Amino acid sequence: MKTILSGFLGGLASVLLAGAHAQELAPDVLVKNVTTEVLELITKDKEIRSGSRAKLIEVIESKVLPHFNFGSMTALAMGQSWNKATPEQKKRLVREFRTLLVRTYASALAAYSEQRFDFRPLRARPTDTDVTVNVRVIQSGAQPVPIDYSMEKTAAGWKIYDVMVGGVSLVANYRTEFNATVREAGVEGLIRNLQAKNRTLEAAPAPAPAEQK
Repeated sequence: MKTILSGFLGGLASVLLAGAHAQELAPDVLVKNVTTEVLELITKDKEIRSGSRAKLIEVIESKVLPHFNFGSMTALAMGQSWNKATPEQKKRLVREFRTLLVRTYASALAAYSEQRFDFRPLRARPTDTDVTVNVRVIQSGAQPVPIDYSMEKTAAGWKIYDVMVGGVSLVANYRTEFNATVREAGVEGLIRNLQAKNRTLEAAPAPAPAEQK
């Protein structure tokens, strides 16, 4: 599972970077355009290639996060436990979950290796407001990894609220962990758990970037 999620994190962060007018693009066009853009960025940016965590976090904060619906993702990841949280706790949960993903993306991107992407045609009607964008990550000597992005159209543009990697839902994976923690230590215990993970990720040294082929 960790291997699948690690692969997903590198691919997801690559796919989600968008330009100033990304919200005007169809979701599949957005995915394809920004993937190409980010692959070029990772290849050419000297700071990223040298393993700069600060630069990665800067890029993620400004380019990646606007395309997540973190409120929806946190609520889905919490499941029934979401209703046990107070409004103030919900804000803290969303903030910590957001930080967790930022730190994890930074670690994954620092070791990013070159991959090819197979973008599947979008199977949706023009009027659809909830779609799935299918991408296949082509890896040398291994089976393609399917990455399916669940996206919803909002007033602020298309937002991602879940990702399926190799048939495994990111939200569902977190739900199991989150609910177990809430059962054992309550909502405050989950918040403390997320805070501890974030401190660990922040303190961890950035992995060396993959060599270009």
